[in-house]
Amino acid sequence: MGAAGRDFHNFNVLYRDNPEYEVVAFTAGQLPNIAGRIYPPELAGRLYPRGIPIYPEEEIGRLIEEYGVDEVVLSYSDLKAEDIVWKDAVVNTHGADFKLLGVDKTMIRPRKAVIAVTASRTGAGKSTVSRWIARLLRELGVPYVVVRHPMPYGDLREMVVQRFASLEDLERYKPTIEEREEYEPHLREGSIVYAGVDYGRILEEAEREAEVILWDGGNNDWPFYKPGLYITVVDPTRPGDELSSYPGLINLMEADVVVVNKVNIAREEDVERVLHNVRKANTRARIVLAASEVSVDRPDLIRGKRVLVVEDGPTVTHGSLGTAAGYTAAVKYGAKEIVDPRPYAVGSIKETYEKYPHLGPVLPAMGYGEQQIRELEETINRVPADTVILGTPADLSRIMNLNKPSVHVSYEMVEAGGESLGEIVREFLKRKGLV
Repeated sequence: MGAAGRDFHNFNVLYRDNPEYEVVAFTAGQLPNIAGRIYPPELAGRLYPRGIPIYPEEEIGRLIEEYGVDEVVLSYSDLKAEDIVWKDAVVNTHGADFKLLGVDKTMIRPRKAVIAVTASRTGAGKSTVSRWIARLLRELGVPYVVVRHPMPYGDLREMVVQRFASLEDLERYKPTIEEREEYEPHLREGSIVYAGVDYGRILEEAEREAEVILWDGGNNDWPFYKPGLYITVVDPTRPGDELSSYPGLINLMEADVVVVNKVNIAREEDVERVLHNVRKANTRARIVLAASEVSVDRPDLIRGKRVLVVEDGPTVTHGSLGTAAGYTAAVKYGAKEIVDPRPYAVGSIKETYEKYPHLGPVLPAMGYGEQQIRELEETINRVPADTVILGTPADLSRIMNLNKPSVHVSYEMVEAGGESLGEIVREFLKRKGLV
């Protein structure tokens, strides 16, 4: 059971070329345009000359009965505790065992040093921490590359190993908006980013050109590589989630360092509650307090204007935040009105609001295929606003024709108390003989 990423990795490291198992199917949840594909034979290995079919997760019961399935392996992230119970019950009811794989069984052992950035929930602020660490590595002159958690939504045969060294590479690989959200900020700052499907082969390529692998996690999944320094970001604007999300709680328990982010916008009592929960789950982790500072490139286009806020898609949908950095910027810089985009949504964008009723008056930057990108563009252009606030890290103006001016939001991590993340990273690099 997957969502195009963790499921493929688990198969690659544990089941491919393993004659003790027959994998009859993948199922796909959370994301559109994933089901109905084939995990191709080029990736599936010698035991699967025709590849492996991918079905919608809703068909799990039928698949168990039709194929006589013994085990169903949960292989995706950002689930709440009740989600796990529900999926377990569905699988057990149809006659199969429900399985959760262990951390160590699914991690690849690297030759080089790995710093991993993970989170308790999607939208906690991993990307700001990853970029902060990348800047420190550049300052120290340590050769590094970023390896990003997978988002293989296109032709899997063309995505086995991807290396992004410039914004022009984005056009070559034609990534989705979600992929652009993660890659563009790194590329603008000069980092090289690896991603793809086969993370064993990706590691081989990355270790040829770097002494440090900076694992930039996705959702709240744990790393695919065994880290030497395991960092988990928690979010006090959603207190309690750090103890009730899967596998976010695992990240919290595994962490060497916990970054309590967004302390500048969270309530003081929520920060204290999260700190208590962190200590409940992990007594050995070093704790860093951090602020998430929001800024925009053209504040004059917000002040006194009617604005449409476009947010990072995963953060406000299955991350459950509802609003994010774009909304914060609209309030901070004095927008006259935040126009609710829901009445103007079309196609799959309208369906997104129906699927995620917790969404606030913001537009999630959904774009998992060309059709959805065009529907997002049409929705933006239909909204009667003076300005578009792009809270997504992806520069939508590169791939869309917008009929109104846009403002780009940036958000950065700033140390705000506790231990120093910089000192912790330096200590780790010294132990590895890299500084």
